[in-house]
Amino acid sequence: MNVFTALKMIQFDHQPLNHQQVVITDPSGKPDAQLTDLLADCLSKIDIFINFDTTQSVADVIDDLHLLTPLPYDVLEEYQKILEQHITGVNFASHKQLVELVYTPLV
Repeated sequence: MNVFTALKMIQFDHQPLNHQQVVITDPSGKPDAQLTDLLADCLSKIDIFINFDTTQSVADVIDDLHLLTPLPYDVLEEYQKILEQHITGVNFASHKQLVELVYTPLV
């Protein structure tokens, strides 16, 4: 599973996931600040410019952002990478009111 698939699948009370409550963590729950910041930046652009519910793939998101924003190609590449980031699990941290997308970092 990747970040995009998780974002599409997870709902609360049949409502889309609040993108401001998503973080990327390692298996122990430690947030990865760099990946979380990149994801937050990407999701903020998605929330402004795209109807996420109608996208079917990462390519759809990147194509829409390319058409609707002046974002440079290298930024779009980074957005594509974070949306395609493989995750090994999802943790609902209710006490923090966060959804943690868990990935296994390369050592």
